[in-house]
Amino acid sequence: MTHSPELSNAHWRRSSYSNSNGGECVEISDDFPGVVPVRDSKNPAGPALVVQAAAWGAFVSSLK
Repeated sequence: MTHSPELSNAHWRRSSYSNSNGGECVEISDDFPGVVPVRDSKNPAGPALVVQAAAWGAFVSSLK
C-alpha cells in the first residue's frame, strides 16, 4: 500500500490549455517524485487524486 503525500505545501500548476474563465481545469503538482497529485482547480481545498507518475505520463501521452 502506498501512502498519499502531505499536500498542504504543494505547488500547483494549471495546464497551459486552461483559460482564465475558470472552466473545467485540473491542477497538478510536480513536487513529489514518483507520483503526481491531481486536483480540481475550482475546488483547491477539496481532495486530490494521487497517481503513479508513469500512469500520469501514459495518460497525458494518450491525449496528444
